[in-house]
Amino acid sequence: MTDDLGALRFGIDTFGDVTRAPDGAPTPPPQVIRDVVEEAVLADQVGLDAVGIGEHHRADFAVSAPDLLLAAIAARTSRISLGSAVTVLSSDDPVRVFQRFATLDAISGGRAEITLGRGSFTESFPLFGYDLSQYETLFTEKLDLFAHLRTEQPVTWSGTVRAGLTDQHVFPHTASGALPTWIGVGGSPESVIRAARYGLPMMLAIIGGAPDRFLPYVELYRRALTQLELAPLPIGVHSPGHVGATDEEAREEYFTDYKAMRDSIGRDRGWPPMSRHEFETEVEHGSLYVGSPRTVAAKIARTVRMLGVQRFDLKYSAGPLPHDTMMRGIERYGTEVVPRVRELLEEQPAPIEA
Repeated sequence: MTDDLGALRFGIDTFGDVTRAPDGAPTPPPQVIRDVVEEAVLADQVGLDAVGIGEHHRADFAVSAPDLLLAAIAARTSRISLGSAVTVLSSDDPVRVFQRFATLDAISGGRAEITLGRGSFTESFPLFGYDLSQYETLFTEKLDLFAHLRTEQPVTWSGTVRAGLTDQHVFPHTASGALPTWIGVGGSPESVIRAARYGLPMMLAIIGGAPDRFLPYVELYRRALTQLELAPLPIGVHSPGHVGATDEEAREEYFTDYKAMRDSIGRDRGWPPMSRHEFETEVEHGSLYVGSPRTVAAKIARTVRMLGVQRFDLKYSAGPLPHDTMMRGIERYGTEVVPRVRELLEEQPAPIEA
């Protein structure tokens, strides 16, 4: 499935966060996984373009094998693109990653895509026997191998982090001949240049602060593509949020659970607990898309215009935020927010730059 540079697409992303059951207890992870399937089915029904599922290896996220979950979703949906958000390529084998997503592509009738990244969590490194001191080398070399695999031609490759390949055929091939692949970028200029160098679309993970601080990365990416004499490629944004019936309802539904998730991660990273003031500031001026359908649509439209992107993915899960609440948010996003964003952009189109 190839992104048309001029067509704005809308997706949802989740990490399979362990939610809160109606009795207040944590939802058992097997049920969380089944709930994610239902959330993706609803996204397909309300007309969203893509669903992305992240990979984690820790107790607060239920999904460690997104490709398996996406295959289950493929059997229940008909049109939505199915991708990862993100695949931690550094601690996986590129050949197996390619084979799994090529298989997903076949199951889904050509709807698979993959977003590759180094990941902001490091639990997978010791789990699979990788040394964190090789963090950069692992991703750099494995991405290079994956780029060779995407050609679906015999691969000859050598590196330092896995055995080399000589004229090796890798199966299955995809029907289109090239697995749609994005590079996830969290704010590193090196990652921006890397995406351009491999001729891959860039997905910006904008999870805090004003979106306009990423404009230099967008400009750098476009300049790099031009200098490399490559055609313009899509740019996407992944940001968290929740759509409620009203602004007040959305904030009240979201705050406690978002804070629980953010503070849990923050304890591992040395962040102070999130205050209500910090939350409100992110909603008003930062990268939390929380509010009524009209409020969220207006904020997405501003971001699309500002950055000139071709895709917006809403990360709709937030720690223990209940499944039923997320289902209502997904429905509003697909049936009310997306049509409103398109209306706003028709009134004042976003610039599409080479």
